[in-house]
Amino acid sequence: MTDRPAQRTPNRQLAALIAEAGFSNAGLARRVDQLGLEHGLDLRYDKTSVTRWLRGQQPRGTTPALIAEVFTRRLGRRLTAQDLGLDACAPVYAGLEFAATPEEAVDIVSGLWRKDSGSHAELRKIAFTPAGLVVPSRDWLIGKADDRVAREPVPRVPPQGRPAAARAQQPAPLVPPRLRTHAERAPGHKVTGGDIAALHSVGELFRTLDDRFGGGHARQALVRYLEHECEPMLRGSYDEQTGRRLFAAAADLTRLAGWTSYDIAAHGLAQRYFVQALRLAQAAGDRAYGSYVLVTMSRQAVYLGHGREAVQLARVAQQGVGTGAPPVVQALLHASEARAHGVLGEVRACTAALVRAERALEAARPGDEVPYWAGFFDEAQLADEFGHCHRDLQQFRAAAQHAERSLQLRAPTYARSRLFCRVVLATARLGLGELDQACAIAAEAAGQAAEMRSARAVEYVKEFERRLEPYRDAAPVRVYREKVAALG
Repeated sequence: MTDRPAQRTPNRQLAALIAEAGFSNAGLARRVDQLGLEHGLDLRYDKTSVTRWLRGQQPRGTTPALIAEVFTRRLGRRLTAQDLGLDACAPVYAGLEFAATPEEAVDIVSGLWRKDSGSHAELRKIAFTPAGLVVPSRDWLIGKADDRVAREPVPRVPPQGRPAAARAQQPAPLVPPRLRTHAERAPGHKVTGGDIAALHSVGELFRTLDDRFGGGHARQALVRYLEHECEPMLRGSYDEQTGRRLFAAAADLTRLAGWTSYDIAAHGLAQRYFVQALRLAQAAGDRAYGSYVLVTMSRQAVYLGHGREAVQLARVAQQGVGTGAPPVVQALLHASEARAHGVLGEVRACTAALVRAERALEAARPGDEVPYWAGFFDEAQLADEFGHCHRDLQQFRAAAQHAERSLQLRAPTYARSRLFCRVVLATARLGLGELDQACAIAAEAAGQAAEMRSARAVEYVKEFERRLEPYRDAAPVRVYREKVAALG
């Protein structure tokens, strides 16, 4: 005798919201499918699917979050999967939303920090979705800074101010309350200029570690700092000016968390950090920094071979700041577009963008006010961009010239960037038929990659090795492979 299957409970919460929104079953299914396309998901729901949900069947994967987003957009208030009587989904969709308010942005990004800090391995395996770039970049471009970000301190009611009956009903604490030390953040802690200065200092520290040793070296420590220090600040109290500065600092650290995630090949997670950094920059009212986040997203898209999306991101960044940005920032934006055209093999468009970048950098003057995050973009970086573009266009002589110039100018502290440029130079030498030199340069880069925690550094070296395959029996290649094998 077999057991009967458990009876499903009709989903009355979902039915009530469908009625409130005025959806038909087919209309809801169609909207869920359309929203899925925005995030790179090919869904095939129909009115029968919705009927099953109403009967108590639970949709799988990211669908509950998508359904909640459909109702959020329709009804103008934030709804979760649980509000619809659905199970919460896995965190695949979480983090790609471009929040409607600063408060919602804090909720989304702090949820990412907590999940990441908790060593959720599945979070670092989430796939990068090119379609997930469209909505955030569009909303940033057409959006504006939030009218208000200030948070007032939460008023405290003293015990003597509460009715005696209420005090009498309170149970005695099982453990005596511990006195809070001065160093701890109380709820509603007032954020100070010193707090924000600390965030900037931490950013500089982690940037230096990333440049020299790779994103995997201290990424987890950065995420934990964001969870334990930055989130309480964002949930504290601050006036309008302090709040803007706080959101700007939080955007910078969140972008850096994304950058270090990108460097260890956690590409879906990195994409989500970049989207949230973009939203925090909007709350800060910092349009120029938002453009920097967009070109960071463009660089990731280039690395993953999504050249068309990378071009669009770079162009949205340029549109968003117009011609008012400092020349160095303009140069950075045009160079990013050039890299995207290069990976697509678009010679004329790539060359034109490189010329614009070069002219913009030439227009920079020593007394110009340059944002701290753009200070790295100098002649060495521009030469590096030229070298990468010419390599991608298979213009190997020009690639070698620019890569050599970049290595001459680049400071040793930018160890990973120098490694990348060295591999570009090795590739160019290989393309010119100079096998001995190519292998010698690449062996040096491989030794440096072995001392870093950077998946990108390793991939640069592996990509060069794939180009060596036609010469695998040549003596220089055998020597190269022996050196690399000795690195372990």
